[in-house]
Amino acid sequence: MISKRNKFLLLFVFLPIALYISVYTWNWHTGTIDRFASYTGLEFVGWVLEPGIWVQNKTKSMWNNYIDLVDIGKENRRLREKLKQTKLQVFKLKQKNAEYNRLQELLKFSPPKDWKYQGARILAHELGPNAVLKTLLVSKGKTDGISKNTPVVTPEGVVGKVLRTSAHYSTVLLLTDPNSRIPVKGKKSRTNGIIQGQGPYSDLKLSYVPKNAQLFEEEILVTSGLGRIFPKGIPVARVQDIEKSDLSLFKQVGAKPVSKLKKLEEVLLIEMNSQIPKKLQDKFTRK
Repeated sequence: MISKRNKFLLLFVFLPIALYISVYTWNWHTGTIDRFASYTGLEFVGWVLEPGIWVQNKTKSMWNNYIDLVDIGKENRRLREKLKQTKLQVFKLKQKNAEYNRLQELLKFSPPKDWKYQGARILAHELGPNAVLKTLLVSKGKTDGISKNTPVVTPEGVVGKVLRTSAHYSTVLLLTDPNSRIPVKGKKSRTNGIIQGQGPYSDLKLSYVPKNAQLFEEEILVTSGLGRIFPKGIPVARVQDIEKSDLSLFKQVGAKPVSKLKKLEEVLLIEMNSQIPKKLQDKFTRK
């Protein structure tokens, strides 16, 4: 006889086996369990892999965005540098165009008969102890035939005269310098006088004009040729105001230079043609 305990053991062993065989047989005929396992397995795999793929995609996207930002930064720097170079090129072209226009104006200058001229660049403005503009340094000197007292002009009129020279450079004394004296006459009235400098921030002074001499406001004063430095007829200044004084035999006359002295970049240096005999040169300065 099988004891009760053994029956329980047999039931515990054979019942799962029988159940497994039954389920296996049923699944073999229907395939239900295989389909369920396949579905649940895919779900499990999906749950596991999907977060990882999301993290991977996000990481990849962030990396790509970073690379794009780096490339954009490089491109921006390249474009900024290109823009800088373009602006510099435009500035240089504008400078060349302005220089071309100035040189065209210089070429319009027609020197007096029997005089010749050559152009020179202004290299520096010399400042005095009180920052008063007194002279210019120009790019022509003795090797170019420039000597002391060579007249310096622009197409508008007189600038000054050469004060000192070296081999390749010269210093120009401006007509506004207090040491400057230029004999002039009224273009219309033909009244003679001496233009004197009063400093770069002051008007010129026309001296030695008799009280009863004719002179007009806004009249152009031109070189008279009496100083044997400047040829006759070059504009120097424009009369601004005329006053009479009971205490003086001369009129008090103020004038302004016709040349824009503060904006000069190029000037013309004029000299008597060396082919003219020396005896006749004084005659040409005074005729």
